[in-house]
Amino acid sequence: MTDAVSSLDATGQPRHHERYDRLLAAARSLPPLRVAIAHPCDASSIGAVFDAVELGLIDPLLVGPTAKIRSAAADLGKSLDSLVIIDAPHSQASAEAAVEQVRAGKADALMKGSLHTDELMAAVVRREGGLRTSRRISHCFVMDVPGHDRALIITDAAINIAPTLEDKVHIVQNAIDLARALGASPVRVAILSAMETVNPKVPSTLDAAALCKMADRGQIRGGILDGPLALDNAIDIGAAKIKNIASPVAGLADVLVVPDLEAGNMLAKSLTFLANADAAGIVLGARVPIILTSRADTTIARLASCAVASLVAKAQSHRVTMGEV
Repeated sequence: MTDAVSSLDATGQPRHHERYDRLLAAARSLPPLRVAIAHPCDASSIGAVFDAVELGLIDPLLVGPTAKIRSAAADLGKSLDSLVIIDAPHSQASAEAAVEQVRAGKADALMKGSLHTDELMAAVVRREGGLRTSRRISHCFVMDVPGHDRALIITDAAINIAPTLEDKVHIVQNAIDLARALGASPVRVAILSAMETVNPKVPSTLDAAALCKMADRGQIRGGILDGPLALDNAIDIGAAKIKNIASPVAGLADVLVVPDLEAGNMLAKSLTFLANADAAGIVLGARVPIILTSRADTTIARLASCAVASLVAKAQSHRVTMGEV
């Protein structure tokens, strides 16, 4: 594994990831993140663990059926002799045991292995024995898009199906905190809709206007919000100028807040499969960051997810130390 990790572009040529490489470099300057990996029982999930360990990003606790974990590692020709395995009989028990490692102070992050996301999240959000906080849990994709000069955070594309205005306050605040942890300053947040004007017939434009006013009144902190903005106006200065949009966010957005999960999922997957982007996934709002990976993820996306979690965990620890949470 080299310091800079590349994948192939649409023509089959190596593509470098300057934005992800910067995240990896920042995370590697920190101590390895103690991560409880729930049910890493296939080649994809256990392979991601070995890659992250090799780069010094994580110090893993493997939680799941010992025989299956060892079999998955053997299929890759890897040894588990230097890693800790905590035996659990099945996927649900693995999720619960991984959460318990966090509660016991033995891990500072969770990582999804070869189990369903809803199994892991069910253990996280349990009222007794889970990892709830006062924040609503939400998901962010940190996307490395070829030709775009900054990493794009898209939220929420995986957890909140049809978020209310109250939900969106938490979704936006989680994303702002993430962007700050990744070094963005200022954090520019675009509240997306199909248009850039407030229209009572389009509820997402009303939510956008309310969120911006809430930021003005200090109910959302740490970012500069504008919306509603259509996607083109949010990420392309030229498009914003054509429509005479005067905004500190238009064309410069670090965070794209989508109206609902369907819009977010389609946007993220469109960028991934049509624009050859990579998507690092992270869940925020729990006591620790939660790394969500998919079998379809590239190696660089998996590593970037671990790097993002490491930087988030450091930022959360700092806020606790400063009495901000």
